[in-house]
Amino acid sequence: MTSRVAEGLTLLEQVKIQAQVLVPVLRTLRTAHGKVAADALVAGALRGWQQDLHARIAAETPGDGAAKWSGMVAAKMPALAGATEMTWETRTREELVFRITKCAYAEFFRELDEPELGALLTCEADIHEVEAVGSGVTFERSQTLMQGGGYCDFRYHLVHGEQPVRGPEPSRAAGSDVDPASGKGA
Repeated sequence: MTSRVAEGLTLLEQVKIQAQVLVPVLRTLRTAHGKVAADALVAGALRGWQQDLHARIAAETPGDGAAKWSGMVAAKMPALAGATEMTWETRTREELVFRITKCAYAEFFRELDEPELGALLTCEADIHEVEAVGSGVTFERSQTLMQGGGYCDFRYHLVHGEQPVRGPEPSRAAGSDVDPASGKGA
């Protein structure tokens, strides 16, 4: 999500700036209050921030349900700027299923030894985005690279109104081996 302040920066650049502030604060809180208490405090604050951010973006995005979600996703795609590699499994009007097989966010937060913070700042955004839409989209994920999985799996179920819905476009640089139009291997 780009904001008025961060326009022109990729999402990865934004996250790295956030981490420059959050990591020292989190580590200081851990020293003062213990890991469990500090992590819970920061997690609560970041979840609240994410929920508010996505609620504002949803309120500013036209449409409802799946059309609103589609608009939100389309608006953020330029900010993602090739930070992930994805392969499509299913791309239909009712279902979008894909895997992220390489993730610069996960690599960055693992280098910092802070994958939990990375999950809060990046991975959970997908959940809050769907929650902010309210209806018309459900989301399932069983694993992430950030938390040690072999890939991030995404499964969106879409309920449509009158407007067509399109999911995230695969990046040409991502090396996707599935044609997004047909869902078949290239």
